[in-house]
Amino acid sequence: MKQIAIIAPTASGKTALSIKLATQTNSIIVSLDSLSIYKEIDISSAKPTFRERGGIVHFGIDEISPNEPFDVIKFIEIYEKAKRFAKENNKNIIIVGGTSFYLKALIYGISNAPIISNETQLAANEMMSNLQNSYQYLHNIDPYYMKDIKPQDSYRIEKALSLYLETKLIPSEFFRLNPPIPTINKDEIKLFEIVWDRDILRTRIRLRTKQIIENGLLDEVIFLEKKYSRDILPMGSIGIKEGLEYLDGKITKLELEDRIAFATNGLAKRQRTFNNGQFEGVYKGDVLELHGVIMDYFNNSLANISQ
Repeated sequence: MKQIAIIAPTASGKTALSIKLATQTNSIIVSLDSLSIYKEIDISSAKPTFRERGGIVHFGIDEISPNEPFDVIKFIEIYEKAKRFAKENNKNIIIVGGTSFYLKALIYGISNAPIISNETQLAANEMMSNLQNSYQYLHNIDPYYMKDIKPQDSYRIEKALSLYLETKLIPSEFFRLNPPIPTINKDEIKLFEIVWDRDILRTRIRLRTKQIIENGLLDEVIFLEKKYSRDILPMGSIGIKEGLEYLDGKITKLELEDRIAFATNGLAKRQRTFNNGQFEGVYKGDVLELHGVIMDYFNNSLANISQ
């Protein structure tokens, strides 16, 4: 069994490439997409339709309902289920998507984080009311861990603070005592990244934005709000959030398109930055080049792929 991962910003053509490759290499697909994981969120997630999937078995798509919780632990469980299926059916695995954090967790592992008590969470929330002070407090007690965390990164600061308050261990010491456990040996998977000129990618994002609106984005948003309310996590996702603003009369149809495209461009930038900083040994190229290189890999023409 061979395993590869294809990463790239949103609207890069990852899905089409992965399905084409899966058809040609006897592979299943594991989706790295934090929105396609949900049932009934089809248009705003731009997930491939059943017809587009071409009979290829997919994992990580339509796994849970929009009101169910989802995290990286659940994703690892989905991957392990996919791996069992692949082994039992003599298939290869293609991991593909834009939420590369999940891929990082598979390859480099995650530590067993403690359960944060309500008392600790309340204390952390109170301290987080002053972000700058919380950042400085953590930096003073654990400068090594905090050196890569920006002062405005409220999410990571709050996580580090909660961890320290709960365990009484500074984060660097906690992670030393609880090292990450990888799910995939990094020598057993090849990584590929689709690269686009930024202006061309912006054009692709604009076109996809038009398509999801024309395909019924607003009808999907209305359905989701009616069935689940606005309180579930996916309702804050790109496309859905802007759709709600339009339905509330806060923006026009043209502004709807502009805001979705703008937010998606921001997401693409963050995805590029993450991919560049988190993975080593990634073969980068355009869609056509990657198709050829990946086919050579599956056909054993290239014993070692690097760039």
